[in-house]
Amino acid sequence: MHVLTKGRATYRVRAVWLMRVAVAACLLAGMPGHALRAQGTDDAATLRSKYQSLTQQLDHNPFHRPLYMDSSESPTNLKGDIYAVVDYPFATVNGALNDPANGPANWCDVLILHLNIKYCHAATANGTAILSVNLGKKVEEKLSSTYRLQFHYRSAVASADYFRVELNADTGPLSTKDYRIVLEAIPASGSRTFLHLTYAYGYGVAGRMAMKTYLSTIGSDKVGFTTVNNASSGQPEYIGGVRGLLERNTMRYYLAIDAYLGALQAPAGARLQQRLTTWFDATEQYPRQLHEVDREDYLQMKNNEYRRQQTAQ
Repeated sequence: MHVLTKGRATYRVRAVWLMRVAVAACLLAGMPGHALRAQGTDDAATLRSKYQSLTQQLDHNPFHRPLYMDSSESPTNLKGDIYAVVDYPFATVNGALNDPANGPANWCDVLILHLNIKYCHAATANGTAILSVNLGKKVEEKLSSTYRLQFHYRSAVASADYFRVELNADTGPLSTKDYRIVLEAIPASGSRTFLHLTYAYGYGVAGRMAMKTYLSTIGSDKVGFTTVNNASSGQPEYIGGVRGLLERNTMRYYLAIDAYLGALQAPAGARLQQRLTTWFDATEQYPRQLHEVDREDYLQMKNNEYRRQQTAQ
């Protein structure tokens, strides 16, 4: 009897241990099988609900396009969100930006449009897609004077009516960390697509000091898009500080996505120039927030940077 009881106890211990191992494996695998489908279904429903709730904001806003922006700031994190309707079918957007095979390289073609992205190269390491991205100034410079981030690319959800792709980097310059670029989308009416872009990162003491220094010197007159109140002149007054900084970059990334998608129908040899001119012209629609360099300087710089990123550096 004692041996039998001991055997049952041992069986129960092993069963509990195996269950815990199975649960841990599921968590590490990122919720496989039916759990992933359920999560994707919930996310799609949430995004559809958001689309419906933003009808008025998408139709009437100061951006002159169906777009809504939100941002938030905490003592250690910044987060920007853009919701927008783009004039491209869902299948086109999904195939271009959420494809495990070609998506990482396509994202490099998106990111390089941003003034501060000096280089982007996609590669695979241990079965994971890695984007090597260099951040720098708004002028041409050697890669040795820039800072490199390693973004992990993940196609989180892909279905017939919803996708989510995630780019994550653990560390950045000056104690910044937890960089996240997340894009999710659903089909919209008229062969269009409703996008939600999130750009976020955290920062420590060094990052906070660096941003404070920038905002008190060369960035002192920079503003974002959120209106804080109306000035006595009757002109809108925009948010400044770190939220203004975040909103400018979130908009630049969104305009890069839109410019990339808009050039897909052009002949392959003409796509780069179309992307560059479309991105620059779009930023010039918001000169108070986004104007930094002249058109010819931007085109020359980005053509040179694009050529540089065709090989691993």
